[in-house]
Amino acid sequence: MPALPPSLRRSLGFLVALLLVAANLRPSLTGVGPLLLQIQQQLSLSATAAGLLNSLPLLMFAAAAPLAGFAGRHGAERLTLAALITLGAGILLRSQGSREALFAGTIVLASGIAVANVLIPILIKQHFPDDIPFVTTAYATVLGGFAALASGVSVPLADVLPGGWRGSLGCWAALALLAMMLWLPHLRPAGNAAPPTHKTRRVWRTRLGWQITAFMGLQSATFFTVVTWFPAVLAEGGFSPAAAGWLLTLYQLVGIVAGMAIPALIRRLPDQRMLALITSLFAALGNLGLMLAPSAAVLWIAVLGLGTGPCLILALSFVGLRASNPQTAAALSLMVQGLGYLLAALGPVLFGFMHDSSGGWSLVLAGLALLGLIQGLCGYQAGRLQKI
Repeated sequence: MPALPPSLRRSLGFLVALLLVAANLRPSLTGVGPLLLQIQQQLSLSATAAGLLNSLPLLMFAAAAPLAGFAGRHGAERLTLAALITLGAGILLRSQGSREALFAGTIVLASGIAVANVLIPILIKQHFPDDIPFVTTAYATVLGGFAALASGVSVPLADVLPGGWRGSLGCWAALALLAMMLWLPHLRPAGNAAPPTHKTRRVWRTRLGWQITAFMGLQSATFFTVVTWFPAVLAEGGFSPAAAGWLLTLYQLVGIVAGMAIPALIRRLPDQRMLALITSLFAALGNLGLMLAPSAAVLWIAVLGLGTGPCLILALSFVGLRASNPQTAAALSLMVQGLGYLLAALGPVLFGFMHDSSGGWSLVLAGLALLGLIQGLCGYQAGRLQKI
């Protein structure tokens, strides 16, 4: 990652706390995929029900995202703390072991993540208006790094911790507690965040707002389908559950490294149209290659990471880059995170149903490749130099 800009050194403590919040937003989700076969067997879940387990967070991202609107009354920093508390409580509930606790805990923890998802782009716009691509990349790098770590260690942790998969999923509550402790010194008086006004709600009527939302939703649909079902895809190809988990880690690490180049490319290129298109095509190619040449799974997983990692950073950056002020950023973030994740929620369930119907993974991989092409077209339009 490039050297820290001078403007960020003055807010280093807040930046560290913000990044620790980011570290909590994916492990409780990406740690599920490598354990999904164990969970299915112990709780007698169908593939469709298991897909719903990983789509539930995305549905909650969409349903609970409007709660971030309370930031204008209670303060974005205070609401972020509440989101962390909700996340930790949901992790502990989910790890109780019953089918009811599994789904209820997932709903609770996803509600906390949903609020934080919306608040972080707003906080970046407020605290780091001159360094949006850099801070967004740092945020996405930490988010992706811990997501990758969870994918890799979930099976080994289940082997050594009491309770098996329950202990593996529950241990991430400790990370949420650490984030709460570091976030406490940065609480500010209520009312410091700018709530969306009638004027900023017009983003819902702009073509650019919908293009950014579609780009965010489609890249999220691909990512969450991959972390949900690719362990099963790879297991069918002869990989052990632990090896499949580490391949998911490779996929995410490649995405992190590729995403680090995005801030420099944003500064050097006249706009982000080709950047969004090319990275989306990498995602499509990775899925198509895995369908046609599964023996080269390691290569295609890496190609897929080259696409989805940068696309996440682009989608998040578009919120700040296309918004003309913090109020518009708040409204656009709510739209992008809410509707985008509602679209993404269809991915794991739809592709789980396609697998149940077809009995294989070829149709799923072809569908993901098509999704990448559509995403590229949306990203090409979202990458234009316009402001809302």
